Amino acid sequence: MALLEDMFKGGNIVMGLAIGVGAAIVAPAIAPALRPLAKAVIKAGLIAYDQGRVALAELNERTGDIVAEARAELAESATTAEQRKPAETTAEQRKPAEPTAEQQKSAEAYPRPGFASPSPTT
Repeated sequence: MALLEDMFKGGNIVMGLAIGVGAAIVAPAIAPALRPLAKAVIKAGLIAYDQGRVALAELNERTGDIVAEARAELAESATTAEQRKPAETTAEQRKPAEPTAEQQKSAEAYPRPGFASPSPTT
């Protein structure tokens, strides 16, 4: 450990040259063993990428379907609401409501000029 630390402190140039030469000799022997490992890592990355693309495409399709359903429901509710409006208004709904006793007392107590107050019916 101390040998490695001393090398990085910048002290021994011979040790640095020995490690460089050793790496140059050992690298060709290690490279053939690392090639299959590198290929396996790249294959795993490609598989993960393809699976991610497929999952994202499915999610996009499902989201699009949900949005289309929501829009269809909104359009359907808007058309049914427009169709119901004329049918729901009856003669009773168009007739003005009878004033309550409280409203009649208020109208009698505070008459509005130009308006005839309704005569009380018995």
